[in-house]
Amino acid sequence: MDQIMKDRSPEESGAPHLPTLELAGELDLAVAPLLSEQLDALFSEGATSIVVDLLRATFLDSTALGVLVNALNRCRDMGGQLHLIVRESQILRVLTITGLTDAFSVHNSRHELENGIEELWKR
Repeated sequence: MDQIMKDRSPEESGAPHLPTLELAGELDLAVAPLLSEQLDALFSEGATSIVVDLLRATFLDSTALGVLVNALNRCRDMGGQLHLIVRESQILRVLTITGLTDAFSVHNSRHELENGIEELWKR
């Protein structure tokens, strides 16, 4: 993985801000522990829902996927959701083959995610 970046700046849309991890490069066995640490840090800070931006990610193996599933379960246990922003066909294929496309809240852009959150917030 080339890098993990945290985005904690508040949105100006009026919708609640969700902490975001931006991931780039290959998400595999070598980087899974760092990914897990970063997600744990967000949970320790009180996050119940998290956005994982995979727009710059190129590969997702089963170990990194397991970290994301663990985070999804933690979010759900707290009444939240794990949102994935992904367009990479190989990553989408992994999610489809494993049957996890419907488990995660999958979006193809930040704009789509923000509009969805804003709509939920208005209800």
